[in-house]
Amino acid sequence: MGVHDLNFGSRLGRGVGALLLAAGLMLLSACLGAGDGKAKQKRAIAMWQERCKTSGEFIHKTADAVGGIFLLTLRPPLNYGDQFRLDDPYGDDMTGDDFLRNFLRGFYQQPESMWPADYPPRFGYSFIEARDTKDGQLYRYTGRFEEPWQTNKSYLKGYIRFALDKAPIAAVSVRYGVRFDDISTREEREHWIAGSSLKVIDLQTQEVMAERIGYMVDAAQGSRAGQRSPWLFAADNACPDFQSKYPRPLPGGGSQAQSGQTLDFVQKALKPARGAPPKLPSPEQ
Repeated sequence: MGVHDLNFGSRLGRGVGALLLAAGLMLLSACLGAGDGKAKQKRAIAMWQERCKTSGEFIHKTADAVGGIFLLTLRPPLNYGDQFRLDDPYGDDMTGDDFLRNFLRGFYQQPESMWPADYPPRFGYSFIEARDTKDGQLYRYTGRFEEPWQTNKSYLKGYIRFALDKAPIAAVSVRYGVRFDDISTREEREHWIAGSSLKVIDLQTQEVMAERIGYMVDAAQGSRAGQRSPWLFAADNACPDFQSKYPRPLPGGGSQAQSGQTLDFVQKALKPARGAPPKLPSPEQ
């Protein structure tokens, strides 16, 4: 490989919650006080807009034919409304094993895929390496298709899924790493603003090859009216915007568009090596 100069499940329910946004905003003044609520919202939006001036995608170098990458950080469970937890709500993505799977070739080519045809191109890598947050062990992860119905009759006949395999390794073997960080300040969080940094790093030189800086704000300033989740709605006020990479807005809003965002950015700097995805099982005759 050569080096050249040059971010589902519960999210889908957010669409229902969006119907309650208007009611939530109407109740915001009652929650905070009519005058205080408007003034606080105005300050928060102005602060967010100022942060947006320094946001964006900054790609300094790219690498071609990358076979695997090292994930220095893994996504925690979704944060729907903890105002001061510094776990990067802007960078919310898939969590658990799905976050790992989504970097692997074949995940977005599943049969009867849930991913619409107009999603951004997501090719993925042959393998990834990461440290398990539970046992602290380094693993190499690969993906394959399997037919669980063959051995477990609780699955429908013909069901195929993308499985994750892992093997322990003694040390990181790849050159490039990916990490995210929450860069929010206390003042920003007091105004329901979340700041994020997503970096692609050359592990040999520690050089930052690419970085995305992003900010989002909850316009309703943490209101829980109508059972709304503040950080999910904050994704509708984000810079860079989550929806802009799609030819038409997703029905679930900005929070739905956050899924897969990490891979979308990483692939711009680390071009995956081309090759066939894992082979699908042959259709039963």
